[in-house]
Amino acid sequence: MAYLADLHIHSRFSRACSSALNIPNLVDWAKMKGIDVLGTGDFLHPLWFSELKMNLTEDGSGFLTHKDANIKFVLTVEIATMYSDKGKGRRLHNLIFLPDFASAEAFQKLLLGRRANLGSDGRPILGMSSKDLLSLALQVSDKAIFIPAHAWTPWFGIFGSESGYDSLKECFEDLTEYIYGIETGLSSDPAMNWRISELDQRSIVSFSDAHSLPNLGRESTVFPGELSYLSLLSNLKSQKIAGTIEFYPEEGKYHYTGHRNCNVKYSPEDTKAKGTICPVCKRGLTVGVMERVESLATRQNNELRIMNDGGLISSESLKRPGYKMLVPLLQIIAEAFNTAPTSQKVQNEYKKLTSGLGSEIKILTKIDTSEIAKVSGSRIAEGISKVRKGDLVIDPGYDGVYGVVKIWNHEKTEELGLFD
Repeated sequence: MAYLADLHIHSRFSRACSSALNIPNLVDWAKMKGIDVLGTGDFLHPLWFSELKMNLTEDGSGFLTHKDANIKFVLTVEIATMYSDKGKGRRLHNLIFLPDFASAEAFQKLLLGRRANLGSDGRPILGMSSKDLLSLALQVSDKAIFIPAHAWTPWFGIFGSESGYDSLKECFEDLTEYIYGIETGLSSDPAMNWRISELDQRSIVSFSDAHSLPNLGRESTVFPGELSYLSLLSNLKSQKIAGTIEFYPEEGKYHYTGHRNCNVKYSPEDTKAKGTICPVCKRGLTVGVMERVESLATRQNNELRIMNDGGLISSESLKRPGYKMLVPLLQIIAEAFNTAPTSQKVQNEYKKLTSGLGSEIKILTKIDTSEIAKVSGSRIAEGISKVRKGDLVIDPGYDGVYGVVKIWNHEKTEELGLFD
């Protein structure tokens, strides 16, 4: 068997997150999305941890069970580390998964003993190195999973241009072997990561980093095997990933290099010709993910020999797990209706589709468009067909400005509020 997992999400106790992020709502939306396993997010926050213990039970598998047994949970948290190392200020985000409540409580106590403030934010900020954080996680459980989050984000990624490192080894030193995978983040896709030879023996995973319910599953990973924590750990260690569901990386807010205040946006080709100094304010541009990948890559893109077989993208030369690029169903409906994904009209249509035809992932990838048209009309069916074919108009994001992926080539591109 295989299951779809989104293991990087947040609770309402994280800053800038929806107040609707509670366990019952997460279960309802996971079913609509087609997600089998969710990360809990934020397990270090004392109030959220209490809710987790009240709403979820350990079933012996290392996963947690809700009374709706169709949805499983894994104890997960994202932690920000801020410190100086090797002459440079570092600000990195990392994901930690643990196999049981006892390990999570031990981790809480260990961090509280170091005067960590765990109650102010579901994603706590700690004044320690990422290597030391990894060491503490392994101290509480040898089954701890530690994954650098959104690895290429300029400000908070392990490979970020502003405060990251040039390699995993530079950051984690003698503990590098315990990094079993990295998260692509919204601004990169697996193929971009395949260009880094250091990642050849590590799993490339993708999760949503959702701050609201509708954004669950916008990126996710398909794992093979049984629904258990030990199986998840084994799969990550051995790179046994069935595949990933990907956001278009151009839609991420750090894909290209630029300055949003100066309205300057450069592709990697532009920076080769013009450099990384802003022509308007004469300060350094925020170097985007594409440019950073180019600077660290050990392979040229053409060496990957990328194949696209009916929407499944893979590398003929590396034999890595493939991935599919999708546009969220809410975004497709919103563009078909020429309104915002957050509007009640779009929400109602989304629920009509998922209740009538099955989960979002099934609708986007498997349901015949003629069946979709019967439920929601030809315009939405056409939009889903165009997404499956990759027939899209894309304007890449840069310097904190989300990119825009359009299904129909409207004369004027508008922000439709997907990320509100």
